[in-house]
Amino acid sequence: MGGFLGVVSKEDCVEDLFYGTDYHSHLGTCRGGLAVLNDGGFVRHIHDISNAQFRSKFEDDIGRMHGSSGIGVISDNESQPLIIGSHLGPYAIVTVGAIKNADKLARNAFKKRTTHFSEMSGDGLNPTELIATLINQEATFGDGIRNAQESIEGSCSGLLLTEHGIYAGRDKYGRTPVVIGRKDGAYAATFETSAFPNLGYEVERYLGPGEVVLLTPDGVEQVRAPGDRLQICSFLWVYYGFPVSCYEGINVEVVRNRCGAALARNDTAAIDLVAGVPDSGTGHAIGYANEAKIPYARPFAKYTPTWPRSFMPQIQEMRDLVARMKLLPVADLIKGRRLLFCEDSIVRGTQLRDTIQRLYDHGALEVHMRPACPPLIHGCKFLHFSRSKSELDLAGRRTIKELEGDADKHLDEYADPHSDRHAAMVDRIRQRLSLTSLKYQEIGDLVDAIGLPKEKLCTYCWDGCEGCSGGK
Repeated sequence: MGGFLGVVSKEDCVEDLFYGTDYHSHLGTCRGGLAVLNDGGFVRHIHDISNAQFRSKFEDDIGRMHGSSGIGVISDNESQPLIIGSHLGPYAIVTVGAIKNADKLARNAFKKRTTHFSEMSGDGLNPTELIATLINQEATFGDGIRNAQESIEGSCSGLLLTEHGIYAGRDKYGRTPVVIGRKDGAYAATFETSAFPNLGYEVERYLGPGEVVLLTPDGVEQVRAPGDRLQICSFLWVYYGFPVSCYEGINVEVVRNRCGAALARNDTAAIDLVAGVPDSGTGHAIGYANEAKIPYARPFAKYTPTWPRSFMPQIQEMRDLVARMKLLPVADLIKGRRLLFCEDSIVRGTQLRDTIQRLYDHGALEVHMRPACPPLIHGCKFLHFSRSKSELDLAGRRTIKELEGDADKHLDEYADPHSDRHAAMVDRIRQRLSLTSLKYQEIGDLVDAIGLPKEKLCTYCWDGCEGCSGGK
């Protein structure tokens, strides 16, 4: 996924920039970068953080950085921030999102015969450089950001550090958040509001879809008004977001508690204790336990000091190893018990299968699983949701192919939690994972837990629906 933070201040901003960017490290990606602007120009540092903490990589750098404005980013793969020279003036840029039509946009840029791209790896383009190219095609920063928002298929939110201040632009349909914070003498723009409390910022407002603003130490100027259509990613509340964070004014942990409570209300399993698959399943499990009046416990403890996020490594075998080594079983809470686990989701199911077997190996009598969202049967078209290269990597879609011989048949029926095909898909996944029972969250309960109208949420990965209140 990735995340960013920008700060403009009447004083030096480096400390806020450093710690605020670090508060995006949970997004689990591979590179980090900081850039500040001072009287001497731009100062930038970029490091690989795939096997080290952000802070440990940048602690020496920030001692040599100073400036009253800056931007930072935790990025999926590409190096950021980029320093761009253009007819608009020099600027630094960071982005979060996914450009699905990058090749087409690059070909169109080449036709102008005035464009070149730096190589990222092989024939790959740095998507942030592509966004900068689209911005540079216009006469102002505001028009350039609008051009980028209108041109791409997928999503893109970003920050531009300029001599005039920081431009913050939210994706055209608001699939990812941009939030403005304020404290005495400074303004900030962030992806995660969890970056604000310990730095003394209060949420000023949430940018609307497609909105662009200019931040200076004296205030926030609207450059482009927001559009009417909001399509924020529901998975931010289910999994990606840090528990402290809020999107559209709705807290992540509160939503997860409500998701767990909904799972409990729809359940009849006889169990001894409720647990969460750590860490993102924890909030859902607490909600379930409180609603069901069943003890909450931790049969697994997560060891995080030296292990990265388990979905980060490119090789599946390494992802599985990381997932296994991080979870340490508490045998005394497992042996002889009927366990129910809440999980944020089941994506591939490969790591979860090993986790479940380890519970049986330590004497669990039964293992029940309650994912906090419906089965994933569509690959995300709008964000870098996972490392999956094919929709057949998804446990749900792979099961549909097993049942139908064709992965694309009857997708609407498989998404319907009350259909026979849905029941057959869930039971096949249950058998593959060796679960006593498996019951997914229904889409209506998830939408209710978030608290926004369904048409303002993107639920595409579950039901193939883009901004609709009922069916497609």
